[in-house]
Amino acid sequence: MTLLVEVVRASAAVAATSSRLEKIRILADCLRALAPGEIEIALPYLSGELRQGRLAIGFSALRSAAGDPAASPGLTLHDVDAGFDALKGVKGKGASAVRQDRLKALLGSATSEERDFLLRLIVGELRQGALEGVMLDAVAVAANLPAAAIRRAATLAGGLALVAPAALAGDGLEAFAIRPMQPVLPMLAQSAEGIGEALKALGSALLEWKLDGARIQVHKAGDEVRVFTRNLNDVTARVPEVKKAVESIPSDLILDGEAIALRSDGRPQPFQVTMRRFGRKLDVEALRAELPLSVFFFDCLYRGGTTLMDEGAAARRKALEAAVPASLLTPALTTGDPAKAGAFYEEALARGHEGVMAKALDAPYEAGRRGAGWLKVKSAHALDLVVIAVEWGSGRRKGRLSNLHLGARDPRSGGFVMLGKTFKGLTDATLEWQTRELLAREVRRDDWTVHVRPELVVEIAFNDVQESSTYPGGMALRFARVKGYRPDKRPQEADTIDTVRAIYEKSLA
Repeated sequence: MTLLVEVVRASAAVAATSSRLEKIRILADCLRALAPGEIEIALPYLSGELRQGRLAIGFSALRSAAGDPAASPGLTLHDVDAGFDALKGVKGKGASAVRQDRLKALLGSATSEERDFLLRLIVGELRQGALEGVMLDAVAVAANLPAAAIRRAATLAGGLALVAPAALAGDGLEAFAIRPMQPVLPMLAQSAEGIGEALKALGSALLEWKLDGARIQVHKAGDEVRVFTRNLNDVTARVPEVKKAVESIPSDLILDGEAIALRSDGRPQPFQVTMRRFGRKLDVEALRAELPLSVFFFDCLYRGGTTLMDEGAAARRKALEAAVPASLLTPALTTGDPAKAGAFYEEALARGHEGVMAKALDAPYEAGRRGAGWLKVKSAHALDLVVIAVEWGSGRRKGRLSNLHLGARDPRSGGFVMLGKTFKGLTDATLEWQTRELLAREVRRDDWTVHVRPELVVEIAFNDVQESSTYPGGMALRFARVKGYRPDKRPQEADTIDTVRAIYEKSLA
């Protein structure tokens, strides 16, 4: 059985080199050496994650559990995985003491080298440069398969962890074909400064209203209908009206769309209001009566046994319109005329929506990727950033975490680059919520600041980007304010420092 130290040293070697090819070689060598049943354990570790998910163990608990390290390596991957399973399973009265005992047992069996790795893994601070794209290429090299085939299988399976064991075992990838009831990661969009820029980049394009709702994927097979979030969570029971909307459609389908709460005049409720429906597991009918959802679809990935993901956006829209009633479709227009596109955009804004999506007519559906064939055009600057630390409030906010440290994703290092701070736009309810949630993610603190695992995505509106020597990226957001937290988005989906730099450079032109 493989020892943990072998993965630890591979991780250290990956972190020590800046060469992408060398990172891939090291990872591929490590993956090839693993036995069946170990790949699904080691793969998340090499990506800085736990397959058990977050363990909710605070920094103080970790510090007090650390005793003397083991003299020599002896922990196997299965030992560590069983230890994390045991920690995850602790619940109920006396859970804190039991969790502490199990944590001491695990860390007490680790060498100093292994312990450092495990601690950083638990708190989410293991930065080793094994980003998703690098890991995907490493699996492809180790399995001697095309990277494109691994990428496609991973997006259809909902992640690389499910695909890698089959690929490395030589079982092939046929099991990872698109089919109803198996959700796929959604395609994401890049940003354009205006409708003119979008048309310049795409030519004649498919334009759709951009709704600020909850992204959903609806699967229908026979009489069965299931609804998934953008994070692939099954929320069918929480949104019965979405299920009802598609039950009578005769075809088997996979649809991409938005669920949104509308006011009586048809204008959208704020995003946070819509998300109340997705956080409620009980009393769904009562909340449904108070806050009904509407659903609008903008893409069709599968219809009647035929996969449509490789078709262009125009062909998929045609299939969508043939399958779904017009009342369930996002308004759309195909044009290359800037005047017509501008009028369509202004109408979307006038109805209270965010803006428009512009899609290249021949763009395939790139599941899980931020494709260049999709451009979002919004009325004001806004970025999805990650909270990396937070300061205690003062005055009326004393005792609550208030001033957020905002980070943009660095696609090269996998870390986050700070762009500034803000406490503006936070309601009392949000302050209470973020204090609770951020303290649960604490990794360390000083007298004034709590540093947290970079897990919470927040949408930030701002006026512009300015040059700054204060922050490591050399830029800062001016007049940043919180629009709202985005629990539907993962840190990996946050905007990058490259996007911020492009906004800054555009302002200089």
